[in-house]
Amino acid sequence: MKRYQDERERMVTYQIANRGIEDERVLETMRSVPRHLFVSQEVRGNAYADNPIKIAGGQTISQPYIVALMTELLDVHPEHRVLDVGTGSGYQAAILAELAGEVHSIERHPELARTARETLESLGYQRIKVHVGDGSQGYPPAAPYDRILVAAAAPAVPQALLDQLAPGGRLVLPVGPRYSQQLEVWQHIDDQFTRSVNIPVVFVPLIGEAGWDD
Repeated sequence: MKRYQDERERMVTYQIANRGIEDERVLETMRSVPRHLFVSQEVRGNAYADNPIKIAGGQTISQPYIVALMTELLDVHPEHRVLDVGTGSGYQAAILAELAGEVHSIERHPELARTARETLESLGYQRIKVHVGDGSQGYPPAAPYDRILVAAAAPAVPQALLDQLAPGGRLVLPVGPRYSQQLEVWQHIDDQFTRSVNIPVVFVPLIGEAGWDD
């Protein structure tokens, strides 16, 4: 629908590009993925608003700017295998699949995983595999990953995710207390891991063995 196309264009122009996102591949991807199809009919009118949106299971679909920022920081290319931790609605996985060669997405809520899988399949995303499990432990069967993105806040970077990061790989995640975190970028370089800090953020908690208690 033209209405949603116009809203996506305004979202990219005013919420994303105006805040400093410069990667044209990311901007074009944010223009093309129909965010409104990843939320319920009841909140679809706010799909392109400048804020996160609640979805089932007490989870959220992140603010568009944060999705774009984390994607730009991840620096995804077509040859990459990506792990998306916290499938949620499936929107972030769709964004990553537009840029990567292969995406594995893991979600602890079976119902959310099922709904996201159905949405992604209906939109023709064949390079995304949705799994149910503890995302704080990654997804070992498909490791190693060139890129890992975590859409939930961990108290510390999970060792399992670092272990599954390929040489030259990059991991982007929020780290910190439950109600206030920093967006961190970890890189696997020469058998060592480097860490840089980006902006303060607030995410839902990463629940799991290397995350928070439910």
